[in-house]
Amino acid sequence: MKKAIIIGATSGIGKELARVLSQNGYVVGSVGRRIHLLNKFKMEFPDGFIKSIDVSKTSEAINQLKELISEMNGVDIVVISSGVGFINHDLQWDQEKETIDVNISGFTAMANVAMHHFLSKGHGHLVGISSIAAIRGDGDSPAYSASKSFISNYMEGLRKKVSKTGASIIITNIQPGFVDTAMAKGEGLFWVASPQKAAQQIYNAIKSKKKHAYITKRWKIIGWLMKFMPEFIYNKL
Repeated sequence: MKKAIIIGATSGIGKELARVLSQNGYVVGSVGRRIHLLNKFKMEFPDGFIKSIDVSKTSEAINQLKELISEMNGVDIVVISSGVGFINHDLQWDQEKETIDVNISGFTAMANVAMHHFLSKGHGHLVGISSIAAIRGDGDSPAYSASKSFISNYMEGLRKKVSKTGASIIITNIQPGFVDTAMAKGEGLFWVASPQKAAQQIYNAIKSKKKHAYITKRWKIIGWLMKFMPEFIYNKL
């Protein structure tokens, strides 16, 4: 039986992906800060594992994730879905710092634990939830778009590193567009997917061992436009 850990499983995409994996025969370790929500999920899927972890407290989080992997006697897949984002017009430092602490430091710490585990086994699958926002800097939420760019580039770096080791480790970069979660903020949102639809497409990408996937698939069009749009046009948006 395959085993997976979902980091950021208390709400949104992470919660729904934990449900999809559980329904498809995986033993799932659900990770998040809010233990009462993890306990509710445990009642729904009693064979799973739960662990309260605050990824922004990296030293503690590293040890706690190692403990969970040990409790599960190893895992095959680690999905890092935890993240925060703010519309930060006034560049409030506390919001910028929280974004960096969770989306960059927290992500890297969790990926580090996962990679060491997979390298010791010689195989595994690391999935990182980035964003369409990773493609260009955003004036309304500069730290968020920069943090997601970090995730995408970090995943690519890990993939390059793995290619030189000969280990059978899959690195999947997931870039969602708008999904109907607390993270989707601002006006003029379009092509908003439900968390359930997003989770199902992410599960399909995991099964297919894809290196990269836009969620939903139509966001590939927007990704292409964003990459090649001239700066003078992009700055007016």
